[in-house]
Amino acid sequence: MTINPYLNFPGTTEAAFNFYKSVFGGEFAVLQRFKETPDGGKMSAELQNQIMHVALPIANGYTLMATDAPAEMGFSLKQGNNFYIAISPDSREEAVRLFNGLSAGGKVEMELQDTFWGAYYGSFTDKFGIGWMINYAKQ
Repeated sequence: MTINPYLNFPGTTEAAFNFYKSVFGGEFAVLQRFKETPDGGKMSAELQNQIMHVALPIANGYTLMATDAPAEMGFSLKQGNNFYIAISPDSREEAVRLFNGLSAGGKVEMELQDTFWGAYYGSFTDKFGIGWMINYAKQ
């Protein structure tokens, strides 16, 4: 299982991650724009160019990840709610166990489900206000 920080930005992910890349070095493992998603063609040109997901390996198996979280998509970012702890469990069963355990008493944003990017994913804020993402990527 891996655990990594997942950051949300109000349309500045690309600038932030180019900066982080200049400091940490390396290359992006993933850089996907909203226009590359199944509903990308329905978005404004500005939203289509924003970042859906970016991953920058930074050290010894740790990856810094992020997305743009635009207000047009219902996000209201402020310091304190602009990050998640992203867990990548080793099995679907472990994903369910972690999701159910950590989300108990909290607020589910997206139930665990199969996604267009090929993972079993869900997100929530726990009862202490911490955001979590569970993303089991089938091998």
